Amino acid sequence: MAAGDVLFAAGDVTYDLFVVLAGEVRIIERHGQPGETVITKYGRSQFLGEIGLLTGQRAYLSAVVSTAGRVLRVPVEQVRLVMAQELSLSELILRTFLLRHSILTGLGSGLTLIGSRFDPGTRRLLEVLARNRLASRWLELEGSPDAEAMLRELDVPVRDLPIVVVPGGPLLRNPGSRELLDALGLSGPGDTDPSGACDLLVVGAGPAGPAAAVYGASEGMATVLAEDTALGGQAGTSSRIENYLGFPAGLSGEELAARAALQAQKFGVRIKLAAKAVSLSSEAGVHRVRFDDAEAITAKSVIIATGARYNRLDRLAEFEGVGVYYAATQMEAQACRARPVVIVGGGNSAGQAALFLSRSSSEVHVIIRGETLETSMSRYLIDQIERDPRIIVTRRTQIIALLGKDQLDGVELLDASRQQTSALAVCGLFVFIGAQPSTQWLAGQLAEDTHGFLLTGGNIPQAQLDDADRIPLFLETSRPGVFAVGDVRSRSVKRAATAIGEGSMAVRLVFERLQATGTAVADPPRVGGDGRNAT
Repeated sequence: MAAGDVLFAAGDVTYDLFVVLAGEVRIIERHGQPGETVITKYGRSQFLGEIGLLTGQRAYLSAVVSTAGRVLRVPVEQVRLVMAQELSLSELILRTFLLRHSILTGLGSGLTLIGSRFDPGTRRLLEVLARNRLASRWLELEGSPDAEAMLRELDVPVRDLPIVVVPGGPLLRNPGSRELLDALGLSGPGDTDPSGACDLLVVGAGPAGPAAAVYGASEGMATVLAEDTALGGQAGTSSRIENYLGFPAGLSGEELAARAALQAQKFGVRIKLAAKAVSLSSEAGVHRVRFDDAEAITAKSVIIATGARYNRLDRLAEFEGVGVYYAATQMEAQACRARPVVIVGGGNSAGQAALFLSRSSSEVHVIIRGETLETSMSRYLIDQIERDPRIIVTRRTQIIALLGKDQLDGVELLDASRQQTSALAVCGLFVFIGAQPSTQWLAGQLAEDTHGFLLTGGNIPQAQLDDADRIPLFLETSRPGVFAVGDVRSRSVKRAATAIGEGSMAVRLVFERLQATGTAVADPPRVGGDGRNAT
């Protein structure tokens, strides 16, 4: 390779992994444009790339040879093969890619979003970027001189905002989620069409959904995984899950989602992203799910893993994305750096968020209505919170109002024991309270409990069964062949490990139902003599 050679450029649909054998390669942002910036350099025995190489995201930086030498080029498909077969290399590559992605996110590399904090479109795009863990920066129209300068450079009028600038790609004007992910190459593989018929359709991707999809595909079922927001779901935004078996040091939600995506690719799961389910219909034992992009998928069995969303509080919409958040990722932490924040909620998600935010915020206030965290949070999280001097837990208290006009300046608290109010100055409010099941698209067709969560198995009243002659299986809903797993299921344990277990278990039950109806397409998951699934 000669000095000046470009190994890959921003906007490339895909790129390969390069190992530098001799010489030097620079990673450059805005290569050949005003404001060109060298992000980092790689020398002998170092390899290039970040997690986007594995997820299929288009390149948003350029790799340019700065000192002549030699490189080893490994095609991306070969990288995936190596990672599937070589455990030590897989761990090295994945951890390195995730760390680099975290660094790039902190630098604000990648996409540029320009929009007003008061625009619902801007807030929607901020959530899409955060939930999909996309490296990006936000130039706020009201407070950023860079925003005005870039709008002049691009000749974009304010009425067209929000816009997303894709390095090496198109300028997107108020894009929908699907349009944005399409521009990044993330909405799904372009050479396969997930619409049509399949053996198993999994609706919802985190974390029960990918578990079901991976297990189903590995057992020979033609499987489609559809998700409206991002792989990993709520768990994908967790800073660290420390009680997941097999990971003594814990793992982040991003790592969990990345590993799940790699396994799904390995077993041939067809993934459909930015696809919101809008209806379910069934006829003669075949189920059809229609999505908001007008596509429909027909399947012999459906597993619903759409989860639940945290409750919204009054007046939150005014500050969502600009002071009020429903996840604590690196992007939110950057927005609140060195300033106080408040978390409302006492579950594990709230605890993980508190510990993560305490690394960068000056103070983290955790507000709970009850007497203690012990009734809703794991002991290991409570112990860490009690040892962290930056985390302050306030009990028997609730938030009754948000303070601020153009931005969140604080919250008003009510001490229930003394019936006294007080103001707490914070720059960010993180909401982790309650949950509403994502079942509106089902239009009441399946049996639900009083809170809207789906009933399964023996918990379904006889009168609500679609077919009274068939006894529903453990995770089966009131309609034969339609199953529910994870947070969307009534009486489920709201933990990532439990959801993953349910997703895997549901596939075995799918086989049982298909065998009972004479439509099984493969042998059921093998069971050893001790009753456990063979591996």
